[in-house]
Amino acid sequence: MEEMKTLGTFWLGGCSGCHMSFLDLDEQLVALNQRARVVASPFMDTRALPEHMDIALVEGAVSMDEHLVQLQRIRERSRILIAFGDCAVNGNVTAMRNCSNHKTSLLERFSTTPVAQQRSDHLPQVLERVVPLHTVVPVEYHLPGCPPDADLIWRVLDDLLDGRNPTFELEHRAND
Repeated sequence: MEEMKTLGTFWLGGCSGCHMSFLDLDEQLVALNQRARVVASPFMDTRALPEHMDIALVEGAVSMDEHLVQLQRIRERSRILIAFGDCAVNGNVTAMRNCSNHKTSLLERFSTTPVAQQRSDHLPQVLERVVPLHTVVPVEYHLPGCPPDADLIWRVLDDLLDGRNPTFELEHRAND
């Protein structure tokens, strides 16, 4: 019997809409669970990054120093990395702050509040620019959409789990 493939889903700088679309797989989640073992996800209480994943779906853009480290670790431990949604693919809405002086506006809004002044053991460092995943690590596939359509997510996962290259098309394949 073939060993079950492993899948991890991750969330960087984004809105979680891609993960909501993932949940829209509905009954396909049952089929997915029979073909792959989910080893990490924002839906789980994952305490440590798994040592190996066959497939990693990464939602969101890289916007903080923590994202750089997390993405590099995910890349090292995954066989296939998929930029999951438009923020991961091209920066999308999260990259809109690249057009402004974000450091000044963030500092003015957040660092001068009484709460921020009271506790600041470690605040994540905001990067100068928000960037898509492929500018930081190699990415095998880009899954577009804001959010990606659940049918497209399923088609890509179905193809990969069957050892095929994903088609990234919503049209039904002839053998379906």
